[in-house]
Amino acid sequence: MAKPQIERPGAGLSRRERVREATLLEIKEIARRHLVEYGPQGVSLRAIAREMGMTAPGLYRYVSGIDALLVLITAQMYDDLADTVAAADASVPEHDTDQRILTSLRAFRGWALEHRAEFSTMFGPRNQLDPGTDIGEALEAARRFGATFFTLFDRLLSEERFEVPSEEEVPADLARELRAFADTVGLSTPHVSLGAVMVLSSCWVRLYGVVCMEIFQHLNFAMADMEPLFESELRSLLSRLGVEYRPFER
Repeated sequence: MAKPQIERPGAGLSRRERVREATLLEIKEIARRHLVEYGPQGVSLRAIAREMGMTAPGLYRYVSGIDALLVLITAQMYDDLADTVAAADASVPEHDTDQRILTSLRAFRGWALEHRAEFSTMFGPRNQLDPGTDIGEALEAARRFGATFFTLFDRLLSEERFEVPSEEEVPADLARELRAFADTVGLSTPHVSLGAVMVLSSCWVRLYGVVCMEIFQHLNFAMADMEPLFESELRSLLSRLGVEYRPFER
């Protein structure tokens, strides 16, 4: 029996295109390492070029500037996070929605703890970028990251696990912002009502907030271990969605 054909990265590209892709990948890897070591302000084309044995102007054949490079590595980091969450989700039987949600959310926190510098760049203020910088590639990668959670949330909706607020219960000013949120994260589908978006955004803000407080060490003065608080919030907000909480098994 013939072995299945495996499509390899770079298949179908010319030699020049493969060299270009490899060089761009190296640029992004060095930039990400510098970001982890020195923070976003420590990433410079000159330093990257020096490490690669190139001139700084030579890098402009691959990236248009430092802001464009930061967007590229931010997209790469979102893809890494998305892969981690997807792998965690895939490790649980497809029918076990409750455990898939728990496992995916815990994987999100775990990745954040292991990649604090990356998390700070991805989810922190974007004031390090010049106004007008095209962040489209990073935004698309962020949408891919969110897709796993949206799929699981949609499953809870279809199973009618929780009560969805009516349109009338959503204040007009909040409705406007929820529509913008749904459009931005790629949740604008006909069957997802504003009430459902309100529930999802509320749950996400609450859980994301706990992770942010841990990553940015906002409660270090009072708490030595944030995991019990994370698990408590996880139990509380998932009960609102009709999800059975199960303790984390190490």
